[in-house]
Amino acid sequence: MTTQLAELPGLTQDELRRYSRHLLLSEVGVDGQRRLKAASVLLVGAGGLGSPAALYLAAAGVGRLGLVDFDTVDESNLQRQVLYGTGSVGRPKLDCAAERIADLNPHVQIELHGTRLDAENALDLVRSYDVIVDGTDNFATRYLVNDACVLAGRPNVHGSIFRFDGQVSIFAAADGPCYRCVYPTPPPAGLVPSCAEAGVLGVLPGLVGTIQATETLKLLLGQGTPLIGRLLVIEALDMTFRSVRLRRDPRCPACGTRTITQLVEVDVSCAAPAPAADAVPGITPRELAEQLARGEPLELLDVREQFEWEIAHLPGARLEPLSGWVDGLPSIDAGRRTVVYCKGGARSTSAVRKLRRAGFERVENLEGGILRWSEEVDPSLPRY
Repeated sequence: MTTQLAELPGLTQDELRRYSRHLLLSEVGVDGQRRLKAASVLLVGAGGLGSPAALYLAAAGVGRLGLVDFDTVDESNLQRQVLYGTGSVGRPKLDCAAERIADLNPHVQIELHGTRLDAENALDLVRSYDVIVDGTDNFATRYLVNDACVLAGRPNVHGSIFRFDGQVSIFAAADGPCYRCVYPTPPPAGLVPSCAEAGVLGVLPGLVGTIQATETLKLLLGQGTPLIGRLLVIEALDMTFRSVRLRRDPRCPACGTRTITQLVEVDVSCAAPAPAADAVPGITPRELAEQLARGEPLELLDVREQFEWEIAHLPGARLEPLSGWVDGLPSIDAGRRTVVYCKGGARSTSAVRKLRRAGFERVENLEGGILRWSEEVDPSLPRY
């Protein structure tokens, strides 16, 4: 981003025509477009946030784009992950993304990293690019991206989404806070449901990912006021945007005291362990299927919503949506085993914890929920 103009690559006639609307902007112009061509961006995650970010950064002419992902395209992705189409289902995301980006702008160099970002490869990957765009959907990888960016001295353009809300900020930039300054420790496992569990409005990642791309271009061009030291909070239902001031924490182990000198993956399940009294016993789908086949007496309690029940449910189950438990716990037989399930396991974990606190000791959580049941026991059960 500090490359001298004389060292920047020139633009071909094709590129001059392609980027003509950029060239008309005094804040970009030919020199700014040359800076974009010389720049490199690593997108961690090619899903809901990575899709619009990759498309707009490629269209803008960022010379080298790296994508980190190891997943395949699932039909449920198509509601929001606009890099992919129906014909992409079942294929590796990176292969489909590379084809789409190459078609959008053949002048962009695409680098594919078909691997899970971990403590062994994160720092080398981050060091190889000018700006990092974090489009991940789990806390463990967010902390890993943050720590790698701090150690490598690379800005981290962070985005996150949940249901109808989104957040964007730039972490690990000079004189700005890092992710750990704002979120010192991850929440306990199961406390915050994933988008697969809670849902997300399909256009929201497009909105957030596009803002991430905007902030990335501002950093590369050295223009405007980037979201450094500010958290942009987006509430789509009300269509409100508000900016929250953030400060660097001098006690932060990453960017403050600098006690984090090497990458270690955060174990979210151990981030804030529940007391022993809150421990949740679980059963796997295969174990449950075997017990049901033997005719063991137990009750199946479904704590999802009515519309989810109508999509798919386990035979013999009873529906008691967790959202309705504010008025009291459902009636269950304290002397009979009860297995509680939801979509992915987060809501049922909370439900089992509530029941056990109320004195119901023979309750268990179906690990992985109905999704894992569909994967391991009954593939004919619809997934959503």
